[in-house]
Amino acid sequence: MGVEPIRSLVLKMSFPMMVSMLMQAMYNIVDSIFVSRISENALTAVSLVFPYQMLIVAVAVGTGVGVNSLVARRLGEKRQEDANRAAAHGEFLSLLSGAAFGLLFALFTPQLIAVFNPDAEIYDYACTYLYYVGVPCIFLIFQCMFEKILQATGDTFHAMLSQLTGAIFNIVFDPILIFGLLGFPKLGVAGAAIATVLGQLLGMLVGMYYLHKDNGLIQVKLRGFRPQRQFISEIYRVGLPSIVMQAIGTVMTLAMNALLIAYTTTAVAVFGVYFKIQSIVFMPVLGMTSAAMSIIAYNYGARCKRRMLRTWRLTLYASLVIMIVGMLCFQLFPGQIFSLFEASDEALRIGMVALRIISPSFVLAAVGITNSTLFQAVGRGVYSMIMSLLRQLVALVPAALALSLLTHNLDRIWLAFPIAEAFSLAVSLFMLHRVRRTILDQLPA
Repeated sequence: MGVEPIRSLVLKMSFPMMVSMLMQAMYNIVDSIFVSRISENALTAVSLVFPYQMLIVAVAVGTGVGVNSLVARRLGEKRQEDANRAAAHGEFLSLLSGAAFGLLFALFTPQLIAVFNPDAEIYDYACTYLYYVGVPCIFLIFQCMFEKILQATGDTFHAMLSQLTGAIFNIVFDPILIFGLLGFPKLGVAGAAIATVLGQLLGMLVGMYYLHKDNGLIQVKLRGFRPQRQFISEIYRVGLPSIVMQAIGTVMTLAMNALLIAYTTTAVAVFGVYFKIQSIVFMPVLGMTSAAMSIIAYNYGARCKRRMLRTWRLTLYASLVIMIVGMLCFQLFPGQIFSLFEASDEALRIGMVALRIISPSFVLAAVGITNSTLFQAVGRGVYSMIMSLLRQLVALVPAALALSLLTHNLDRIWLAFPIAEAFSLAVSLFMLHRVRRTILDQLPA
């Protein structure tokens, strides 16, 4: 990461991560596509569970980002033992968070679903799905950690392979377990959850193998391990803002579901579908920026400003291209996209309007996401957290609520997304100026 030409390095590291993140998006999308064949109520139930799944991912990925940044920086500084210890602490923190979440969902699943006050059928579907995906979520958390550590060493191919094997398993077994094909029992919504969890278990095992048995840069030593405050503090200095940043999405989704369900349960199903299909556009960008963060963090540790900025610029241009293509697809083919989910006439009408109003914000998001990657790589994760707070909580939810109260029109609520994205972009540009002045300008040219 310190000597290879930037363009080929970014391409080599980004492509596997883009595929990996795309496969992560497929977990929830495939579930929704097949669950929609059961009924619209089943699809609505899965949409209600989605914020809690986002919370698990927020903790898993946020902790992984902190470990990734610390491992990459220590490798750049040639501090091998500290890099090894950082990876071991990542696995320890994954164990703790997995156990905590598993206990939470084992004890309080009915209460967590009851906050939406859904009808009886949606409630039963949602409780079943949340219980089966929530209790064994430790597999997902460890899978994310193994991937992030592999990425920190530049091994994005095996990180991709971990995600890919789990996703393929899920895609194959979703219909088999939902509808009882090939002699398997017909499990309905529970089958969708079980297929997802088994895919996460398989992905975790693949990632664990390549990290512990086949990695030449990191040796994770668990024998005699004792947690140290110094490492945990360093991990969460970057990771905690990332956790908060992603967990804000959970709060936003909960708030939007509560707002939309007052209009119709179909609007909740549409929002759930939108949030999953937009990940097809966002996840490749997040995969690329995740790989870029490792490169930028490594070269920040090595004090190489030129390679840092070249990586950031190249990532920004590529992100803009991806987001523009995604926006055009949503503008031109919204009906075809929603038809994948057995959409009713009402869902199709609401969904087509939503996609066409929200998708222009993708272009603005490309700049904000790339800037956020730079902030995290240089240890300013709190800037990313502030951006996300402004974008998804301080701007988006109040804007949606105001539009609802002022217009009493469901279609106008979607305007909150481009409004919030524009606000976040303006703040990110101000923060970028501060990072340039206080950090980048202090590095040797």
